[in-house]
Amino acid sequence: MSKTLAKSGSRMSSTAAKNLTTGKPESTSANGPLDADLLRKMDAWWRAANYLSVGQTYLYDNPLLKEPLKKEHVKPRLVGHWGTTPGLNFIYVHLNRVIKERDVNMIYIIGPGHGGPGIVANTWLEGTYSEVYPNISQDEEGMKRMFKQFSFPGGIPSHVAPETPGSIHEG
Repeated sequence: MSKTLAKSGSRMSSTAAKNLTTGKPESTSANGPLDADLLRKMDAWWRAANYLSVGQTYLYDNPLLKEPLKKEHVKPRLVGHWGTTPGLNFIYVHLNRVIKERDVNMIYIIGPGHGGPGIVANTWLEGTYSEVYPNISQDEEGMKRMFKQFSFPGGIPSHVAPETPGSIHEG
């Protein structure tokens, strides 16, 4: 263990201490390094959640971009911030891995702000959103409805609110 860490009273595994000097990260998996298939699936989930988040923010129609993007496909007024969303999606997919791997009973606490499309995207991907709102089905039509309703009159707000599955409080 490094002398600095030993002096500070911090506890760190010998592998982690070695990795500090080699630049190799210590695995966060209780079972060793994450395998390539799991990483591929997690990356696919993260990218899908990011796409769904962008779609909610910008698209009024044409959710799968089956035709070239036109002005009428884009919402006339854009509300929400992209900057926080990829991070929220990244944490969501990794926390789900930890929950499944270690049988952890936990809650994901996020602050107020315009990261709502990320949480809506993840709950839609996992099926919870469609359970609560059956009209927002897990198909192209449901995706179109989800995109259209986000931060739109008669729809849902741009932030996580009580109507978001899994949310317990707004702001």
